[in-house]
Amino acid sequence: MHGLMMRQPLLISSLLRHADAWHGDTEVVTRLPEGGVHRYDYRAAHRRARQLARALAALGVQRTDRVGTLAWNTHRHFEIYYAASGSGAVVHTINPRLSLDQLAYIVGHADDRVLFFDIAFLKQVEAIAPRCAHVRHWIALTDRAHLPANTLPLLCYEEVVAGESDDFEWPDLDELAAAALCYTSGTTGHPKGVLYTHRSTLLHAYAASLPDSLGLSARDTVLPVVPMFHVNAWGIPYAAPLTGAKLVFPGAGLDGASLTELYTRERVTFSCGVPTIWLGVLQHLQKSGQRLPLPHRTVIGGAALPTSLTQTLRDDHGLEVRHGWGMTELSPVGVVNTPRRSDTSNTPVEEPQRAQGRVLPGIDLCLVDAAGAAVPHDGRSRGELLARGHWVCEGYFRNEGGDPLRAGGWFPTGDIATIDADGYLRIVDRAKDLVKSGGEWISSIELENAVLSHPAIAQAAVIAVPHEKWGERPFVIAVCKPDCATSDTEILAHLQARVPKWWMPEGVEFVASLPFSGTGKVLKRELRERHLKRISGPGKPRSTGGAGEG
Repeated sequence: MHGLMMRQPLLISSLLRHADAWHGDTEVVTRLPEGGVHRYDYRAAHRRARQLARALAALGVQRTDRVGTLAWNTHRHFEIYYAASGSGAVVHTINPRLSLDQLAYIVGHADDRVLFFDIAFLKQVEAIAPRCAHVRHWIALTDRAHLPANTLPLLCYEEVVAGESDDFEWPDLDELAAAALCYTSGTTGHPKGVLYTHRSTLLHAYAASLPDSLGLSARDTVLPVVPMFHVNAWGIPYAAPLTGAKLVFPGAGLDGASLTELYTRERVTFSCGVPTIWLGVLQHLQKSGQRLPLPHRTVIGGAALPTSLTQTLRDDHGLEVRHGWGMTELSPVGVVNTPRRSDTSNTPVEEPQRAQGRVLPGIDLCLVDAAGAAVPHDGRSRGELLARGHWVCEGYFRNEGGDPLRAGGWFPTGDIATIDADGYLRIVDRAKDLVKSGGEWISSIELENAVLSHPAIAQAAVIAVPHEKWGERPFVIAVCKPDCATSDTEILAHLQARVPKWWMPEGVEFVASLPFSGTGKVLKRELRERHLKRISGPGKPRSTGGAGEG
């Protein structure tokens, strides 16, 4: 017997329709890439999204066609999210920081029919266009006054939108229809496409908005620093209209001064991004003597969160800092670290240090050993992290790599983790980044955190380097804070009281900067290759051989 409740599909268009109807005068603010600030509200955003949906149809875009974007976080990008998915097409966000070969591959693999781009990326577009004959229309996200000279028959976004009426009716789609396409960062082999549904996107938005997750509400002013081309800005473009929160888009201005100016002027209460973004903001705040004007909370993810960064944001600037973990295949939010309630009262107590957090409802996690047997949740036992749930990938676009799922429908995340008795997940390392020394595993993340606790260190990466006796040893590559200096001897002495003796690194190298991927992750493969080239002579790589003793 079925219940007697209405059955309405979970559709992305319903989010913007809701924001229009019930939060219509709430602002959406953009710092435009071509300069200046644009302001309108959810009511106007909904109207323009309907105009754009009509324009897409006029351009020949049909249901399930992919609509590509190479764009910063702006109101125009926001409109494409809803116009494409809401009309039955698939919005395909592309990371403009990728190489030209990767861009051409992804646009080709997705078979994009239309590609919208910010004018800052014109050179990339002109370079890949001859290899992307399937793209029927290239549309510059600007007005006629700022349309640059170019070698392509470009369309102007503002003219495309203005040329259509807003009397478009969102179609009644299957909630399991494809809605958005994001490609993995491709650290091993070609990037793979993760194809989200309307249903998975809405369920993720609901769960991400919960108090113990991002905790969004209509009282918030939200600034998503995480790019809209990176796993849909962690779902913020969907969660903000769902809750009626004010949106502030930073455009291309992601430096510390530009973000601080937006935080202050728009009185931002919530933001999210990777650790490197907050390092830039902190440096600006410390240099300028400024403080953020309102109680501010932030969720930081995408890379390991240094304890020193958390402490500085909390102690010196009064921010509520939450760590999170997720991945493209999880839409992306899987867990968020929020304070837990004590056993004797309702008073929150501090969350476990460096834990990524507790799982969102709608997701299940488990740990398994090399034989596939379950690993206990005791906070000590390590295992491979598996996930399944309402917004977890079950396969890749065009079946790249075959079926990734394990028995029972579990998705292998590639992370090694522990889970404690209170349900707090702690990522120990990426499986490929663990250092195996003398048959024992060393966590690069935990060793990096120990290095980062030194007051002179701004960034650190630990890589595995070959060793004749121990197989592999850890090696530290570090960046000093501005106007600070230290030495390898001082760093090693600092580590002696903080890590086991057999974890002591083989050496320390100081560099001006670390290489980062387009999604803010340290490119450790590149660091390993650089290191081997630097130390390799005619024979095998040399080893000092002493740090692993004992």
